[in-house]
Amino acid sequence: MAKSNSHKSLVIVESPAKAKTINHYLGPDFEVKASMGHIRDLPSKGLNIDLEHNFEPTYDIMPGKKAVVSQLKAAAKKCDKLFLATDLDREGEAIAWHLAQILGIPEDRTYRVIFNAITKTAIQEAFSQPGRINQDKVMAQQARRVLDRIVGYQISPLLWKKVTRGLSAGRVQSVAVKIVVEREREIRAFKPQEYWLIPAVFTTDLNSNYQQPWHDFTAPKTDNGKGPTVEERGKWLADHHAFEAELFKIGDAKFKADNQQEAEKIFRELEHAQFKVGDIETKESVSRASPPFISSILGSCRRSSVPRSMLSRARAAPAAGAIRGSDSIRA
Repeated sequence: MAKSNSHKSLVIVESPAKAKTINHYLGPDFEVKASMGHIRDLPSKGLNIDLEHNFEPTYDIMPGKKAVVSQLKAAAKKCDKLFLATDLDREGEAIAWHLAQILGIPEDRTYRVIFNAITKTAIQEAFSQPGRINQDKVMAQQARRVLDRIVGYQISPLLWKKVTRGLSAGRVQSVAVKIVVEREREIRAFKPQEYWLIPAVFTTDLNSNYQQPWHDFTAPKTDNGKGPTVEERGKWLADHHAFEAELFKIGDAKFKADNQQEAEKIFRELEHAQFKVGDIETKESVSRASPPFISSILGSCRRSSVPRSMLSRARAAPAAGAIRGSDSIRA
């Protein structure tokens, strides 16, 4: 354990450039040193993770950092307090923790300072309210590092045997490949089921027949092979006082047609029927785009969508066109 014989405080940052600026702002009561990034890591030879005992890692001082560590230890012996001012992300938190472990200054005299800008005001404010090392961030970084080592050291050799030497397996890309493979197997194992839909277009303009104009409008365009967009369809319908609908129930039973014969039979019965709107519900809704996927949630979402094979094999009956309704049509 370090013994202090001075009231001076030691501040450790990662970058030498930051050290010089911060030392200028803090004054003569502080000595600012730089760790030059990480100082400890898992040794490169061997796994160095105890898989049988809670994945306990073994750390060593990194090659080339022994001189830096010796300088920091010498400075710590002459100081009363230790301020760890490494970066504010989980890597910076882990560096602060490793420094605290190596220097051995008592916890009650070890402080963590965080700032977003290298300005006099930001620096002085951070040092006026120092905190403690965030152990949750430390464990997050350690978990990432342990996973990197376990996946890399145990899967990479398999790639060398099966594919080619020099390839590496990462904790993110390996899982992503597994998800892709599982998804492709689901797609190939999917058994398509035939089903038919009966869509229709209704209009309150009882003096016009829009069946042929609607078919002409929705037909694929020759220049791009695609029909109108959702926005274009909506505008056409609004201009013609019309709306789209789809057969959902027949009586109390949900509509279901597994083949063309069933669908066409019901379609013919509906083609000349009279329709009315039974109820109108008006409500406001807010639609927000989903946030981008991150690796921690990507896997949990992969089974939520319909297999694309189903979508590609779905079949629909011919649309009823613009079916004219009675004067009692309500939306």
